[in-house]
Amino acid sequence: MEQVGEKVKVVRSNPGMWKFFVFSAIGAFMFFVPVTIGEKRSIMLDHIVTFIQTHAGGALPYYALLVILAGAVYPFVSGAWKKSTVNRVFSVFKVVGLVVGIMLVFNVGPAWLFEPSMGPFLLNKLVIPVGLLVPIGAIFLALLVSYGLLEFIGVLLQPIMRPVWRTPGRSAIDAVASFVGSYSLGLLITNRVYKEGKYTAKEAAIIATGFSTVSATFMVVVAKTLDLMSMWNLYFWVTLLVTFLVTAITVHIWPLRSFKDEYYEGATPQPEVKPEGRRIATAWNEAMDTVSKAPTFAQNIVTNVRDGLMMAMAILPSILSIGLLGLVLAEFTPVFDWIGYIFYPFTWLLQLPEPMLVAKASALGIAEMFLPALLVVESALVVKFVIAVVSVSSIIFFSALVPCIVSTEIPLTIPQLIVIWIQRVILTLLIVTPIAYLLL
Repeated sequence: MEQVGEKVKVVRSNPGMWKFFVFSAIGAFMFFVPVTIGEKRSIMLDHIVTFIQTHAGGALPYYALLVILAGAVYPFVSGAWKKSTVNRVFSVFKVVGLVVGIMLVFNVGPAWLFEPSMGPFLLNKLVIPVGLLVPIGAIFLALLVSYGLLEFIGVLLQPIMRPVWRTPGRSAIDAVASFVGSYSLGLLITNRVYKEGKYTAKEAAIIATGFSTVSATFMVVVAKTLDLMSMWNLYFWVTLLVTFLVTAITVHIWPLRSFKDEYYEGATPQPEVKPEGRRIATAWNEAMDTVSKAPTFAQNIVTNVRDGLMMAMAILPSILSIGLLGLVLAEFTPVFDWIGYIFYPFTWLLQLPEPMLVAKASALGIAEMFLPALLVVESALVVKFVIAVVSVSSIIFFSALVPCIVSTEIPLTIPQLIVIWIQRVILTLLIVTPIAYLLL
């Protein structure tokens, strides 16, 4: 009875716990609960972005161009371009992205740039949606991560996350936010939590390269392209399972294995507390502690929207430059045929139909995750299913995710990202092919 009395006393001493329930519920609803509006079933955040795109379509290219301009100028104004060779290279790419953006918005430039699969694809399918999704999503992200839900779920999932993926329990919400919402929002969570001292460099690197995959919305686009919507649930859950299985393996392989468990410089380390006694009670206490330290609602929203805009500024120019480079190389050069030879021995040993085509399609994913699907539209069902999973599970691609990761404070280099990508593609092929043969 005394223990129960103590619990009641704790709850009464934290009247602000309504925020945990109300704000976390609103955030979770916006990100994770599918809603049917009209004929479209999706999460509310996607509905909001779609509504804006439908009713403000003419203004959006100019909004995107403004964000791109700010993103191209910012590294030089802030001096960030001087920090490293990578920063200098990406700063130049951002300027190139601005030039490409101006050409696309004002319809000036070579004819090949305006092919539907080139500039218009990048602008309409990536730049504008991401430019809207990240800042708007940041508003609801503030509700989702700042009022104890992250800590509460983290304590409950600790027994699973730590042994399997070498990450804290709280990283589970990153994984869900990426799969249901967006990799850019998942990375926004990861970077913020890392800078707060709640992830180590190793944990942040594992989460960024293992969980920050494209959203279910992108998966729908892939499934529609490859005529897999009739088996959507099978595709979604197999992709989820394979992606996380691959991550569970890569954490034991170089380079992820070699990362140090060091916290962000200047941050106060806040490792997850190992529960003493009942796990649910510890989870509740962690949530209460977070709520008691939470900033005001207005401060929270402003901070997260600012972070979201900064992320959008970093991503959009890079999508238009690096993404376009990848599309040009795929269209006009044999580069991806050469890269495909890395995967050909595996596609041949797995006895997939058209093994060289599957290998090349897998290689194309490093430029843009949507490209592999375009290459196998006419292929056998098993090939389409395997490539649909590979394009998501490989996670790392240069048109958006790589610039996004590089724009964070997470200490991952581009060579490391390329190695992790190769590992993920090979492992995905090895895991998903038997599943595809078994289920299809």
